[in-house]
Amino acid sequence: MTPRRLPAALPLVLLVLLTSLNLRPVASTIGPLLPELQAELGMDNVVSGVLATLPPLCFAVFGSLTPALSRRFGQMSVIMMGMAVLAVGLAVRALAADAWVFLLFSMLAIAGVAVANVLLPAVVGHAFPGRVERMTALYSIALTGAATLAAASAVPLAGALGSWRWGLGIWALLAVAALLSAARNRVSQPARSSAPRLLPPLRRSRIARGLAVYMAVNATTAYVILGWLPQIFRDAGIPAGTSGLMLAVALGLAAPVALFLPGLIARLPDQRPLVWAFCLSALAAYAGLLLAPGALAWPCAILLGLNGAGFPLALTMIGLRARTQEGVTRLSSFTQSMGYLMAIPGPVLIGVLYQYTGGWELPILFLAVLVVPQLALGLHAARRGTVEDELTGREACVRV
Repeated sequence: MTPRRLPAALPLVLLVLLTSLNLRPVASTIGPLLPELQAELGMDNVVSGVLATLPPLCFAVFGSLTPALSRRFGQMSVIMMGMAVLAVGLAVRALAADAWVFLLFSMLAIAGVAVANVLLPAVVGHAFPGRVERMTALYSIALTGAATLAAASAVPLAGALGSWRWGLGIWALLAVAALLSAARNRVSQPARSSAPRLLPPLRRSRIARGLAVYMAVNATTAYVILGWLPQIFRDAGIPAGTSGLMLAVALGLAAPVALFLPGLIARLPDQRPLVWAFCLSALAAYAGLLLAPGALAWPCAILLGLNGAGFPLALTMIGLRARTQEGVTRLSSFTQSMGYLMAIPGPVLIGVLYQYTGGWELPILFLAVLVVPQLALGLHAARRGTVEDELTGREACVRV
C-alpha cells in the first residue's frame, strides 16, 4: 500500500482492529470468574469443560460455513452478521438464570466470533497484499491485547460493577462498535466472484493438513489455558485476583512476540525455528506446573505466553501459504474449522480428568503429549510453498 492510499485504507484498518478486539473476550473473561459462575449457575467441572469446548466447536462448525456465506453475502455483510450475533449473545448470556441458558448464548456469541475469525486473514490478504505479515501482526496484537485486558480486568471489573453479569455483558458494547465499522466498510466492498471452483479439496494438501494440526494443538492449549489456568493456580494456593493476572500475562505475552514476528519471518528462510521455540517453551511450562505450580507460577505463565505466540504464527502462515484472496479464504476456513474440530475433545477431557482424579498431573501430562504432533506437523507447515502450487502447479489460477 502506497502512502497516498493510506488515508483511504484507515476505515478498513479500523475494522480489522475492532473485529480483532472482539475475538477473545467472549472466552477469556470466563476463567477468572469460573468459581463464581459455578456457584451461581450450578456448573460442575464437567459442564465447565463443555463451556471451554464451545469455542473450538463453534469455530469448527461455523468456520466451515464461512466461505459459502462470504460468496453468498460478501465479506463485510458476514462480518456484520457475526458482530451482531456476538453482541446479542454477550448481552443475553449475562442475564442467564441457569447453566444451560448461559451455554446456549455463549455458543451464539462464539458463532459470531467464528465467522469473523475465518474472514480476517482473507480481508488482510486482499486489502494489504504487500503487508500481510505486518497487518497480521497488528491484528494478532489487538487480539491478544483484548484477551489480556479481558482476563486481567474480569475480577476487578465484576467487583466494581457489582456482579459478574455486568463484568461479562459490558463487552457487548465492543461488538457493537465493530458492527458499525463493518457497516461503514460494506458500501465499498468489491463485487463478489461467481467463478467456478478449480482448486482441488484442501484435504489433499500436506501444507493445509499440517497447518490444521498445528492450529488444533494451539487451539487446545489456548482454550485449556483460558478455561483452566486460573483454577490451576488457585488450587496451588494463589489468590483469585493474582491468578487472573497470571492468565493475563500468559495471554498478553503473545502480543509483543507477534510485533516482532514479521521481522523474524523476513530474516528466516522458513518458520521452523519459530515452531521449535514455541513448542519447547510449552514443554518447559508443563514441567514447571507438574513440579511446583505455586513456586513456579510466574515463570510458567511467561512460558505459556511464549507458546501462545504460535497462534499468531499460524495466522501469519495462513496468509503466506496461499497466493490469492480466495485461496487464503479457503485455507483459513479449512485450517481453522478442521483445527478447532480436532481441538474439541481437549478442554472436555481436561475437565473430566480433573473431576475424577482431583489433581492436575494427568491433565498437564496430556497437554505435554500434544506437543509431539504440534512440533511434527508445525515443522512441515512452516516450509516455504503455497497450497495452489502444491495442488495444481504454479501455472494454475485459483477460482472458488
